[in-house]
This record gives sequence, C-alpha cells and structure tokens, in this order.
Amino acid sequence: MTNTAPLILGSTSPYRRALLERLGLPFTVAAPGVDEFPRPGEPPHGLAARLAGHKAEAVARLHPTAWVIGSDQVAALDDEVLSKPGNVDTACQQLAMCSGRMVTFYTAVRLLQFGTGRQESHVDTTRVKFRVLQDAEIVRYVERDQPLDCAGSFRSEGLGIALFERLETDDPTALVGLPLIWLSAALRHAGLDPLGAR
Repeated sequence: MTNTAPLILGSTSPYRRALLERLGLPFTVAAPGVDEFPRPGEPPHGLAARLAGHKAEAVARLHPTAWVIGSDQVAALDDEVLSKPGNVDTACQQLAMCSGRMVTFYTAVRLLQFGTGRQESHVDTTRVKFRVLQDAEIVRYVERDQPLDCAGSFRSEGLGIALFERLETDDPTALVGLPLIWLSAALRHAGLDPLGAR
C-alpha cells in the first residue's frame, strides 16, 4: 500500500539531505529550530535520541498529516561529547584528542506522523578507531577537508576516511548523519517504500 502523505526532512543539514535523496522519494526540508544544548548529566545516546525526537515533533506539529524525519548525531570520546568544532583550532584539538582512540557516534532518528501519533525511533551506534595521527597530518587534513561543521571534526565521506584504523557499524550511512538501512525499513512500514511502484 502506497502512502500519499508528504515526507518532510526536519533538518537543514546538507549531508542528511543528500543521503535522503539517495532513496528517490519526494520530500521537502523544514528547519526544526530547537535548542540543541545537552541537559546536565545527559548521556550522549540520550541526547541524540531526545534531540531527534524534538526536531521531528517541532516540524510535525506544523504539518500533522506529513511524515517527518528528525535526526541528530552526537560524537563521544569516552563520555565527553565532541561538538561541531566551528573553527580550525578546535578541529585540530579534537582530532589530536581522538588520535589512537575509539570515538562513538550515536545517530538517532525519529519518523513521526503527528496527526495519527504513529512513530518509529532508532539510535544507531558506530564506533570509529582513529589511527595515531601526527600533528602535521591533522593540520593538512583540516586545511583540505574543512570539517568545521562536523561532529568529531572529520568527513567520513571525504578525506576523513584516511584518519581511521577501522569502523564498527551496522550501517555506514549513519556515520554521515542518517542511517538509511533503518530508515528505509521505517518508511516501508509507513507506506513510503523507496522501491515501491510510482
């Protein structure tokens, strides 16, 4: 059964938009405009899940018949959240801290139709082992890839892959920002099958 309800991505991230475009479904984009600050003592995976839910709800309230995708990603070194660096110095500092260590990325998604209350939620966990990085390599990487808007200070879909020793994941698209394997299944359950008849 095909669902004719519109699909909205509740995110202005160009990375999530590009990932969702891969599924070939028509969708629009809306800015959720929610506060993304963590709460005191909030664990990284809980922060990701809460923000994904808030983003979906903020947009879905304005479009109650649409299916809305809310997503958020949190990177953590041990239990310390790694924010988007915003500048070159912070990016270099983050990568120096990650050198030779394991960083965990929690990518949360909520698919919500506000009018019916139907929803599905998921948190993907991806572990990235960084190889031991030299200071000069870090500087060259940041200059070339400019990952200043990326949690963890790298783009895995770009040159950032050269920073890694290994990845542990069930879905490589989750590291970019939207786990398409899980989302494809959730969309099928909602009647929005990427491989359905047009």
